[in-house]
Amino acid sequence: MKELCEMFQISRSSYYRWVKQKDRKEWTELECLINRLCVENKFRYGYRKITALVNRTHRVSKNTVQKIMQKYGWSCRVKRKKKQKTGQPYAIYANQLNRQFQSDRPLTKLVTDITYLPFGQKLLYLSTIMDLYNGEIIAYTIGD
Repeated sequence: MKELCEMFQISRSSYYRWVKQKDRKEWTELECLINRLCVENKFRYGYRKITALVNRTHRVSKNTVQKIMQKYGWSCRVKRKKKQKTGQPYAIYANQLNRQFQSDRPLTKLVTDITYLPFGQKLLYLSTIMDLYNGEIIAYTIGD
C-alpha cells in the first residue's frame, strides 16, 4: 500500500481516511435500515433478531448491529406486565355439570359461552345459550 500511495503522490493517512469515509456511507445506510427495523417492531427485538432481519438483505455481523443499537440507545424494550386490579373478586360457582354434557330432558342443562367477532375496526361479542339435550341454541345476543 505504501508503494501505491507514493506512486499516486498521496499520503497514506489520506488514503486510509478516504477508505474509512467510504465505509461510513455504507454504515449510514445500515444505521437507517436498523432504525427502520427497530421502529417497525416497536423496539421489541434485540440485536440478535435485528441481525437476522438485516442479514436477509445485507451481510453484517451481530457485533456491528449491537454497536449501532448501543450507540443510538435502540435497546430491546420489555413490555411491562399489567398490574392486577385489587378490588372485589368475582363470584366463583361450583362445577354443577362435572363434565356430564348429555341431558335426558330438554331445558334441564343450559350452557352459555361468549366469543368475540372482529367487525370492521372494532370487536363485537356473541353470547349464546345452548340446551345440552339436543344442542339447540335457545337464545343469543350480539353486542359491543
